[in-house]
Amino acid sequence: MIGFYAIIGVITLFSWLVSNTLKRKFKKYSQVHLRNGMSGAEIAEKMLADHGISNVQVISTPGRLTDHYNPRNKTVNLSEAVYNQRNAAAAAVAAHEVGHAVQHAKAYQWLQMRSKLVPVVSISSKFSQWMVIGGIILGAGAGQPGIGQFIAIGGLIFMALGTLFSFITLPVEYDASNRALAWLENKHMVTREELAGSKDALKWAARTYLVAALGSLAMLLYWGLRVLGSRD
Repeated sequence: MIGFYAIIGVITLFSWLVSNTLKRKFKKYSQVHLRNGMSGAEIAEKMLADHGISNVQVISTPGRLTDHYNPRNKTVNLSEAVYNQRNAAAAAVAAHEVGHAVQHAKAYQWLQMRSKLVPVVSISSKFSQWMVIGGIILGAGAGQPGIGQFIAIGGLIFMALGTLFSFITLPVEYDASNRALAWLENKHMVTREELAGSKDALKWAARTYLVAALGSLAMLLYWGLRVLGSRD
């Protein structure tokens, strides 16, 4: 189990470093006020209009860094700070979330694949690791793999789905950022300084998803070796 705790420690450390850097970046670029004077909500609404999307609503949601696009009810949910503030960080986040709405409107294939996996992963992620650990313990207690092996392999399959979901999320997030930055630049919504801040903020936001995906893969490989290696 030492290897397990080592992996957890490394993943936690990288996640903490990226998360802290992200918070510092957003705090920094929250001080870069937009010359156009538009709030995050206004940026989002204009980007939607420019893409001919009229059936998506921009709303405010409680919390910090809680921004997201909900494809079920077609809402761009912006945290209170992003919704109201008028700075490079708010512009970046608002445009990024609208980027997801544009993906939805254009039937972006990676977003469609991700959406199909959501119901399965929301259930499997709760049980995958417990199934793997329980299967290993059951197999060890019985003195032979047997049913414990099947349970553990079932947990690995669920874990693999979660890992697949994490990696499918990457092109979805990077593409939404690219759409956001292209629109901000092409429509001259921001100055060069403001655009640079928006790019940096979104770069670090994307790295949180990258760390999560790599962490998920590391855990899958670790438990895969523990379970499948025990068959020898």
